[in-house]
Amino acid sequence: MTVPNLLSIARLAGVPVFLWLLLGPQADGWAFALLVVSGITDWLDGKLARILDQSTPLGQLLDPAADRLYIAAALLAFLLRDIVPWWVVLALVGREIVVGIALLALRRRRFAPPEVTYIGKAATFTLMYALPLLLVSHAETPVAEVLRPVAYAFTAWGAVLYLWSGALYVAQIARAVGRDVAGRA
Repeated sequence: MTVPNLLSIARLAGVPVFLWLLLGPQADGWAFALLVVSGITDWLDGKLARILDQSTPLGQLLDPAADRLYIAAALLAFLLRDIVPWWVVLALVGREIVVGIALLALRRRRFAPPEVTYIGKAATFTLMYALPLLLVSHAETPVAEVLRPVAYAFTAWGAVLYLWSGALYVAQIARAVGRDVAGRA
């Protein structure tokens, strides 16, 4: 157990709490705080892994898993609370499904998953800013009115980057699988 892995495990443990805060008591302030802490620890675990030379295969699984689960939990809760439209959720979840199926094809051939791209990191980073902004902008306050366009802009930009990075991952996987098929023929 490394410090970065412990931070990732803590982030994973926060996902059901985050979802409950949004859907149960609708304690948006606490959900917002948890999402911000998750974003900070996401940055911190990567930084510590590099500084302390504690990058591990487990950490390479936990970190993106926590990101995906926070995004999925937020999208589900936001959809149920009418914060985001269904088509936004469908596009982002659809991307995950397509990439997931492509990764299964890659694993079936015993290949390692593709390296995380800068665009993929930028997409996750942007969505991790968009989600708390969307939550804050949903309130009926003057601050929410000002933040709403910013939240929508981050959401749109993050969604485009997320879809683009998904297309790049699928293309990388298709090339690898195609080379493997051609090599076996």
